[in-house]
Formats: sequence, C-alpha cells, structure tokens
Amino acid sequence: MPAQLGDRTVRAASTPVRDGKGTPLHFEKIQKELKNVRCEGVKREFYNSASRLDKIMKTKESRQFGAHVAKYLAKENFDAAYALLAPILAERTPFRSLDLIGKEIGAAQMDSVDTFLNHIALHKTMGGWVVIASALREWIPADMETALARVPELAIPADTWYATDIFGERIPGPSLVADFDRALPLLAPWRVHENRWTRRMVGVAIHFWAKRSRYKAELIPRVPELLDFLEPTFEEWNIDAVKGIGWGLKTLGKYFPEITAPWLAKQKSRRHRAIMMRKAMTYFSDEHRAQVME
Repeated sequence: MPAQLGDRTVRAASTPVRDGKGTPLHFEKIQKELKNVRCEGVKREFYNSASRLDKIMKTKESRQFGAHVAKYLAKENFDAAYALLAPILAERTPFRSLDLIGKEIGAAQMDSVDTFLNHIALHKTMGGWVVIASALREWIPADMETALARVPELAIPADTWYATDIFGERIPGPSLVADFDRALPLLAPWRVHENRWTRRMVGVAIHFWAKRSRYKAELIPRVPELLDFLEPTFEEWNIDAVKGIGWGLKTLGKYFPEITAPWLAKQKSRRHRAIMMRKAMTYFSDEHRAQVME
C-alpha cells in the first residue's frame, strides 16, 4: 500500500465490509440481511450491483449508480441504500468511480445524507471513506463550515492514515482552493487539535492546495501565508502528524522552492523531527538545499 494517497491513486483494495461490531460482513451475511428488506426491487439491485463488480464502472454508470442510491435517501431508507452500495465498497473499485458515486449522494438533502454517511462509516471500508468524503465535498460551496466540522467527527474514529488522507484531499484541501480566506481560519484550530489525524490533515490540505495552485502567478503571495500558518506545526512530534505536515511542505517546496527554502532556513534551529526537514527538501535543487543548510 502506498505511503500516501494522491489523485493518481486509482485503485485500492477495500477493507472488508464490517458490521457495527467490527465483524467482517461478507456477501453471504449481506444476503441474509437482505431477507429483512421487504422491497424486492432493492434485492434485485443488490445482485445487479454485485454482478458488475468485475467491470470498471464508467463515468456515466458511476453517476447513475450514485443517483440511484440517493433516491433511497429521499425515502430515508438507509438500509436499502447501503445494501446497494455494499458490493461496490467490498471490491477493488477505482477511486474515481467512488468519487462520482459520492458526488451524486452528496447532492441529496443534507440531513438524509448526513445520516447515511454515519451508516457508511460504521463499516470502515476504504472505499466508504472515499464516498463519504466526496459527498461532503459537495457541501463546500453552500456550507463550508458544516463540511469541515464533520471531517474530524468522521476521520478520527476511522483511526487510520489512509482515511485521513482521503478526507484531507477531498474537503479541507478543496476548501482552501475554493475560498482561501474563508477556509484558512476554519482550519487554524486543527493545528493544535488533540487528535493526531486532525493535525495531519492540515498538511494534507496544504499539499492539495499547492498541487492545484502551481504555476498560477496570482496565487504566489499565498505561499508565505501558508508557511506562516504551518510554523506552529514545525515542532510536531507525533510521526503520523509529522508525515502529513511534511507532505504539505514537500509539495510547497516542489512548486515554490524560492519561497520555501528561506523559510526552512529560519526554522532549522528549532526542535523538529528529522523527517520533517527531509520531506520538505525532497524536491529541492542543490542550490535551494544549500540555502537551507548553510
């Protein structure tokens, strides 16, 4: 499994579908649970979903499938909606397909979506985190505050680096891209949050912003703002959080080395994990590396 999940990660194995007690929930058990679902159409849709798992869902098909799941949310039939989604989450479904499914689900009524996302989160599948995060991303234009507030509530119980990075690249990162001045103050408390995964997401969000903002001259003045924003995190000691923050610095250093290098030179005398500095200088030229180390 890769150390980090970027946009180029297109396939990843889902962890087993699990019930609320963490017990693996295989197709046989899902089928038994379907006996409690009275709607024959739902059962039929479950088997139709399972039968096409050997195919990569195309864009149109993914959107249609997500919209179909969302119809059950309008009826508050969350068990039936999850019965449709479970086979997709139990297999190696491409992240792009899961993103499209989540996008359609996120367009439904917010209260119903919120309830359904909690339902998905109980099963703790990798694909489920993608669907959840992509659904929450749809809230950013209308209610960024609520979208961001839900992230720690869902990511902390996930308690794993890949769920953290999935959320970081889909909600706080896009929030910075969409409305920098509005998002940055909302992320400020995350830097000192008691949970290491929330602190890690600050770096993941900045990595996403830097990747999306590269080569855009009008955004260069934002880079010093982000570096100043990260300054309190430079002494972070938890290794999981350090890797996320270092990832953000690495991407800033890759695309804006002439700004990041002198900033790092000022930080090097502070107490810090060696991996933080190594990651930050990953893409530096010899010239920029010397500027930091002199």
